[in-house]
Amino acid sequence: MDAEAAKLIGAGLAVIPLAGAGVGIGLIFGNFLSGAFRNPSASAANQPTMLLGFALAEFTGLLGFATAMIILYAS
Repeated sequence: MDAEAAKLIGAGLAVIPLAGAGVGIGLIFGNFLSGAFRNPSASAANQPTMLLGFALAEFTGLLGFATAMIILYAS
């Protein structure tokens, strides 16, 4: 296998977490809105937890993207 082909395959595998991040963010906000519409008075108390979950899911996607860019463009 050519080294360039291996780099492209590795970069493709490294961006798989981007799909998981998109699904995770959708689930986080969808469930938050569902709960906020059912009990609006509790939504303010749950908002910091929602933002933490969003940040962690987004970080997973960004880490996968950064890893793919390092694989493609480093050395």
